[in-house]
Amino acid sequence: MFGLFGRSVVRDLSAEEVAAELAADRVMLVDVREPGETARERIPGAVLMPLSMFDPAELPDPAGREVVFSCASGIRSVKAAEMAQAAGLPYRSHLAGGIAAWRRAGLPTEP
Repeated sequence: MFGLFGRSVVRDLSAEEVAAELAADRVMLVDVREPGETARERIPGAVLMPLSMFDPAELPDPAGREVVFSCASGIRSVKAAEMAQAAGLPYRSHLAGGIAAWRRAGLPTEP
């Protein structure tokens, strides 16, 4: 989706919203942090696709689920959503605040 002047539109989702949608298997979470970051901590079930090598054409089939991007703080996930939209994909959601917001919400991570 594009907003005024052809700019992409990225929808903010809270950690609680993403957690609920993950639990219901309605989203595919795509973590765009780098391997060193995801090796230390990640959200269970996230697909890992570092932004430094991100190619929207290589995103796995979400099998009817909404694609939601995540990163450390919400900056790179917005960029990934914009890149996906520029490639013609309908993926416009991201985890606002990234894994930092996820942790603040007391949600589980794994090494």
